Amino acid sequence: MHQIPHVKDVGMQNLKSILFIKKRPDRAIIKEEWILETINNPLKTEIQSDGRIRKWSYVEEAGKYLRVILLEDGETIHNAFFDRSFKEE
Repeated sequence: MHQIPHVKDVGMQNLKSILFIKKRPDRAIIKEEWILETINNPLKTEIQSDGRIRKWSYVEEAGKYLRVILLEDGETIHNAFFDRSFKEE
């Protein structure tokens, strides 16, 4: 079973990832604090078959569920987007 590290703040590589993610018009409104909150306090966490880690949280301010995908190291942000298909269990 994979260990999932706890990320408290954004490192330089993650800052670059966040800035890149925010270049897309549909993701420009995603705030850094929403991404960090999702990483640190997810509603749900899943490990994909490739080892990447999916985490979800509900963002009250946006009224949507945010999915953040981390690389296998559990720290590097690969992607972040609002997940229209997520349903709380």
